[in-house]
Amino acid sequence: MEMKMTRVAILCLGVLLLGTPMLRAQDLANYRDFSLGTNLAAVLKHTGQKPADVKLIHERPALIQELTWWPPSLAGASFRSDTVEQILFSFDNGELYKISVIYDRGSTEGLTAADMMKAISAKYGPPTNVAPEADAATNGAYNSKGKPVASWEDLQYSFQLMRSSFTDGFELVICSKRANAEAEVSIGEAVKLEELEGPKREAERQRKETSDLEVTRQKNQKIFRPQFSHSICRLKFRQTLPRLQGSENNSEFCRLFPVH
Repeated sequence: MEMKMTRVAILCLGVLLLGTPMLRAQDLANYRDFSLGTNLAAVLKHTGQKPADVKLIHERPALIQELTWWPPSLAGASFRSDTVEQILFSFDNGELYKISVIYDRGSTEGLTAADMMKAISAKYGPPTNVAPEADAATNGAYNSKGKPVASWEDLQYSFQLMRSSFTDGFELVICSKRANAEAEVSIGEAVKLEELEGPKREAERQRKETSDLEVTRQKNQKIFRPQFSHSICRLKFRQTLPRLQGSENNSEFCRLFPVH
C-alpha cells in the first residue's frame, strides 16, 4: 500500500512538473486579449483599426508589416488600467510575431525597475533573467532600442522589460522566439536587397518623374493662352501717365492710347 501511494505521489509530481512549463508557455504567448500567431485581420478587428492603418516595412523576401494602436482612454477601458500608452504589433507574412508595449510615462513616473518587475511577476511569475544595474546602464547592444531590465522566458516565447534609452520610460516586448528570429533574418535580407536595388529604383523614379513632367508640359502647351485685354492696357497706361506728363512724346501717347 505504501509503495502504491509513493508511486502515485511520484506520478502526480511528474505531471505537475510537466504541466507547469506548458501553462507558463501558454501565458507567455498572450498579452491581454492578444495572442502571438494571430493573423492581421483578427488584430485589426479587435483594435478597430483599418487596413489603411497598417504600415508596410518590407515586401521581400517576406512581408513585414506594423500596426500602431493607441488604446482608448474611455472610463472602464481595461487597457488603461495597465497604463498602456501605445502598442506596436509586428507581423511576418500576416502573422503576429511581436508585441511592443509602451507604458504611459505619467502612470509609471517614479517607479523603479524593481517596482515594474514586481508588478509583472504578479501575473507571469519570477523573471528568468534580471539585468544587473551596471549592464542595464552600459549595455551597448540595446542602446538603440532600450536598456534591458528583466526577462520572462521559456523555450518558445520571451517577455522583455526594457527601459527606453530616449525617454527613460518602460517598455515590454513580447515575441515568439522562432518567429522573431525568422523575421529578423528576413529584415536583414530585405535591407541588403534595398541597398543593391536602390540605385536602380532611384534611376527609375527619376525617369518617371521626368516623363510625367514632360506629359504635363505638353498638355499645358496646348491649353495655356495668356489673355491681355484692352482694359488692362488702358489701366497700365493710367498708372504710367503721371510719369509721362511733361514729356515731349506725351501727346503722341495720348493719341495712341486715348483715356476715356
